[in-house]
Amino acid sequence: MATEIWTVLKILAWTREFLAGKGIENARLESEWLLSTALGLDRIGLYVNFDRPLNDAELAAYRGMVVRRARREPLQHILGTQEFMGLEFEVAPEALIPRHDTETLVEEAIKRGQGAGSILDIGVGSGCIAVALAKKLPGATICGVEQSAAALELAERNARKHDVSINLLIGSLFEPLKGQRFDLIVSNPPYIPTGDIDSLQPEVRDYEPREALDGGMDGLDFYRAIIPVAPDHLNPGGWLLFEVGIGQAEGVLDLFTATGRFSGLFTAKDPAGIERVVGGMMSG
Repeated sequence: MATEIWTVLKILAWTREFLAGKGIENARLESEWLLSTALGLDRIGLYVNFDRPLNDAELAAYRGMVVRRARREPLQHILGTQEFMGLEFEVAPEALIPRHDTETLVEEAIKRGQGAGSILDIGVGSGCIAVALAKKLPGATICGVEQSAAALELAERNARKHDVSINLLIGSLFEPLKGQRFDLIVSNPPYIPTGDIDSLQPEVRDYEPREALDGGMDGLDFYRAIIPVAPDHLNPGGWLLFEVGIGQAEGVLDLFTATGRFSGLFTAKDPAGIERVVGGMMSG
């Protein structure tokens, strides 16, 4: 009995239907990304090799990747990378996958960080924010704090990959920063309300670190922990900027106002029109 021959075109068609049946929205595109990785080709390379048959080793590697994706493991974990601010970052289950929503936070930080001598990233995760700021604001000294040792190692690898120097410290919030002050503090803290986590997409709920998602009952626990203490770590005129979840901007603005220490309060919308960034400048 003849062995079935799987060409690039045939296996892409099969995978598209299979993944779509598992609830994957962009099944065709993801099939192409997975096969590109398995074969060491770019997507154009796939298109000009539709009739090329896969050998046994290639089939085995690809099928293993497809099985993982069918279980709703994030595509980025399977591919091992994610693009953010035009840079490629290594990703791993120990830290949140960089999201394009967060580019709005980086863009607002760049606007307010021109001339900043020192920048702090609280909850550095994969390092995507800190590395992007180091690239865009090379005159600043960048510091990142992270309580997960595994995430900190990932951030270190990404800093080396992009040849930037970041002072990475292990600890929670401001704990490792006794007496230190900064011109700009940024954070993308956990902000998903605890009760909403079980309803998240399986890729997030089952594969990303819960401690990087869970923001307490209303999602605002970390803003309550950071904002009142931040003036002790900001230079006069320094900025504090956050990413926030859908519908949280007003509540975070109220926390800024309650301190009586900030002026120039603002919000910024992401490309989808969602208020995604909240910030303020320390007065006096």
